[in-house]
Amino acid sequence: YGGSFTGMDQGRQEKLLHAVRPYLTDGRVDAIRLSTRPDYVAEETPVFLRRHGVGVVELGVQSMQDEVLAASRRGHTADQVPPAAERLRRAGIRVGLQLMLGLPNDSTVRFLDTIHRVAELTPDFVRLYPAVVIEGSGLADLTSAGRYRPLSLNRAVALAARAKAFFARHDIPVVRMGLQPSPELAAKVKAGPYHPAFGELVLSRLFFKTARRLLAEVGPARLVVAPEDESALRGQKNCNIKRLQALGLLSDPKIEIVPDQARYTVQIIGSDAPVVSIFETV
Repeated sequence: YGGSFTGMDQGRQEKLLHAVRPYLTDGRVDAIRLSTRPDYVAEETPVFLRRHGVGVVELGVQSMQDEVLAASRRGHTADQVPPAAERLRRAGIRVGLQLMLGLPNDSTVRFLDTIHRVAELTPDFVRLYPAVVIEGSGLADLTSAGRYRPLSLNRAVALAARAKAFFARHDIPVVRMGLQPSPELAAKVKAGPYHPAFGELVLSRLFFKTARRLLAEVGPARLVVAPEDESALRGQKNCNIKRLQALGLLSDPKIEIVPDQARYTVQIIGSDAPVVSIFETV
C-alpha cells in the first residue's frame, strides 16, 4: 500500500502479491489494498489484481482539473480517472479516490468542481489531503521562488469542511482528512496547512456553524450531542464554546450528552428544534 504499485514491472507486482497469498488463504488477511495512479490502470490491470487478492485500490486523483494537474506535474489528466475507476469496479475491486486541496493553479471554484465530478464517479470512499510544502520538494522550490503560495490552515479547513459535507450528502465516506501525523513529517514541513489534528479541525468547524445557525434561530440555549462528538463541538481549547458565548448565543457552556443521539448531529435542549446533521450546514 502506498506509491504507485501498478507502475512497477508486472513480475515484481506478482512476486509481492504472491507473498501475501498464504495470509489470504488462511484468513489472516481479508483482502489486499494498494494505491496507484489513474494512468497506471490498463484494461487488463484490474483482472490481474483481483486474481491476486486485491480488494481495494486507491487512485491518486488529486484534482479533476487539467490546469491543476499540469501545474503540479502529476503526469496524468482528469479524463484518465473515470475509465480507471470503472475498470476497477467491473473487476469487483472497491475504489477510493485521493484528493489534494491547494495544489498549484487550483482555486475554490476549481476545487468545488473537482468534488462534484468525483461524486459523479460514486467512489466507495475519498481521502482529503491539504497540500503542504515539504523540504527538498519541487513545491518547496516554487514556494521559495514566489511562484506558489500554500493555503492557510483556516482556508484549508474551510475547503475540507465543504468537501466533507458535500460527500456526506452524497453518501460517500471521507475516511481521512489530513496527513498522518508523525515527528518526522512535522520536521520536514516548511509551509502550508499541516496540523496533526486536521480532521478534528474540520469537524469542529462544521459543528460550530451548525450550532451557531440553530442558536441564532431559537435564541440562547444549551446544546445536545452524542458523546463521541463533544470534543469536536467544543473545539480546541473550547474555542467553539467561547465564540458562541461571545456572540451571546449560548446560555450555558455545559453540553448535554445523549448516548443514543446520532453521530455528527446537534440539537437544542428544551426546544422543538429537530436533531440537525452538521453536513446540512455547508
